Amino acid sequence: MELKPLFLKFVKFGIVGASGMVVHFGVLYLLKEVVHLNPFVANTIGFIAAASTNYVLNRIWTFGSHDKQVAVEYLKFIAVSVVGLGVNNGTMWLTGKLLPDWFDDWRFYLIWVFAVGVTTIWNFFGNMLFTFRSAGAKQE
Repeated sequence: MELKPLFLKFVKFGIVGASGMVVHFGVLYLLKEVVHLNPFVANTIGFIAAASTNYVLNRIWTFGSHDKQVAVEYLKFIAVSVVGLGVNNGTMWLTGKLLPDWFDDWRFYLIWVFAVGVTTIWNFFGNMLFTFRSAGAKQE
């Protein structure tokens, strides 16, 4: 794949991801601050809500998939997202261990933003090479 189309896909993926970040953050904030759930549980629920909305947008706009096996494709997307959740929570946990004073106040959200950046890279390449692989082959 040429660099320019790859970059364009990444930009689209980023835009879709930004919308997912709003969903993710909204659910995370509500569950952590209002409901007082454990931060990792709140993060997990927010991540799953965002992953579901992101699948639809990435299928249609970013990767232009026309795969008729939507359920299989969705499950692949969720599998990549679940691994991404591990990357996200692992990054948050490790960063929280390295910066323990940051983990219990507003700086928790800076850790979250950093973790989202790491996870975005994983999710983009995981979805391009696994979930939407056949869509990419048709476009090249």
